[in-house]
Amino acid sequence: MANGFIHSFESMGLVDGPGIRSVVFLEGCKLRCKFCHNPDTWTKCGKIQMSPEELVKKLLRFKPYFDKSGGGVTFSGGDPLLQPEFLTESLKLCKEHGIHTCIDTAGVGFGDYDDILKHTDLVLYDVKHYTSDGYLWLTGCEMDKTFAFIDALKRNNTPIWVRHVVIPEITDSKSHIQGLRDYIKTLPNVKKVELLPYHLLGANKYKSMGLPYPLEGVPAMDKDVCKALQTEFFG
Repeated sequence: MANGFIHSFESMGLVDGPGIRSVVFLEGCKLRCKFCHNPDTWTKCGKIQMSPEELVKKLLRFKPYFDKSGGGVTFSGGDPLLQPEFLTESLKLCKEHGIHTCIDTAGVGFGDYDDILKHTDLVLYDVKHYTSDGYLWLTGCEMDKTFAFIDALKRNNTPIWVRHVVIPEITDSKSHIQGLRDYIKTLPNVKKVELLPYHLLGANKYKSMGLPYPLEGVPAMDKDVCKALQTEFFG
């Protein structure tokens, strides 16, 4: 079993799934989202390399917090689907130790997602956009790349929390959010929808990497406006 390429860890996360969670940020992503705040996770540079066994041993230290809070482990990134063998084995070991598992993904990997979802309790599914043109403009990738993952979600009846980034003048209109709500109705087993306000926390990373920031000049999304949209359309 190949080692995993890991960017970083968050030991006691509170926003990436239910309860207190350890978040494992894996390296690698096929998308180039204009609002990405982790461009340093796009490629596998091998910042940290661990075997699934080593990772789960590290995660088990926090199991008392998971058990008490209804939390667990979330695999994020980048996109965890870009390391399918490592992800599958890590999820399997987590389940063997009674740890709730979650993956945070845009659903664009290499296909054959059933083995992954077999050991996944929850998917945080990042809906980048719900139209093909909007998706291509925001991510640089065709929208149909994620359809195989949606089909796998349907086959496995995996619970989903949908996430969508709200960007001023781009995805913040009521007509856009209405269209998003209609699109979400086509997805299987959606338990929750989270509108996430666009922020500028990753802008400095682009500068340090010598990359132009795609949304230069776009302000951060007003959190109160985002919350109002959440309440109006999703309760």
